[in-house]
Amino acid sequence: MKGWMYILRCSDDSYYTGSTNNLELRLTQHQKGEGANHTKKRLPVELIYFEEYERIDLAFYREKQVQGWSRKKKEALINDWEEELKKAAECMNDSHWKLYDKSDD
Repeated sequence: MKGWMYILRCSDDSYYTGSTNNLELRLTQHQKGEGANHTKKRLPVELIYFEEYERIDLAFYREKQVQGWSRKKKEALINDWEEELKKAAECMNDSHWKLYDKSDD
């Protein structure tokens, strides 16, 4: 069964990321306030991005992945900004090799 991962823009400009096996029905549910709590409090919503998968479990996996992303990274995905998406995906913690200063040794 096919699946979709999708991103909605809510009326307060927040993003909602979800997955479904029927994108058209799910969007209708969101617009009627029958979707997630996040969207029902922020109507109307607008579909701004989606990806199609051969199986619903793959769409669900992708949903969980994207849900953990920053707004900046989601916007890079939505706008197809490949370079910005790569930059947003880089590890920026103190132990990352790009930030390691060898002069400290």
